[in-house]
Amino acid sequence: MKKGKVIGIGGVFFKSKDPQNSKDWYQKHLGFNTDEWGATFWWKDKNGNDASTQWSPFSNDTKHFEPSKKDFMFNYRVENLVELLQELKEDGVTIIGEIEEFEYGKFGWILDNDNNKIELWEPKDEAFK
Repeated sequence: MKKGKVIGIGGVFFKSKDPQNSKDWYQKHLGFNTDEWGATFWWKDKNGNDASTQWSPFSNDTKHFEPSKKDFMFNYRVENLVELLQELKEDGVTIIGEIEEFEYGKFGWILDNDNNKIELWEPKDEAFK
């Protein structure tokens, strides 16, 4: 049985020719509460804990999505990132770089079967309060 797993969508990241204009457009027309990073949507997980999903436009020349050539990157909320990455490595999944840890959680990256870069995030939602 797998120890690590995806528990939700942590973010949707995409390239934009003008990220600030995109944030302004979404704020004006769809009511997004935007900031320098994009917009954060707060919700409750199945246990009633506060959780978030991030929406962020990136500049067209960002290197953050590499080695993928796609104009987007998904971020999935996960449990047990270290164990999940080990299981994925054993299954032959391409791991990109090393785990990075911040006050708001741990991050790891993989490539899926279509060479889309996927960001895996073990969050610490309490850091956003």
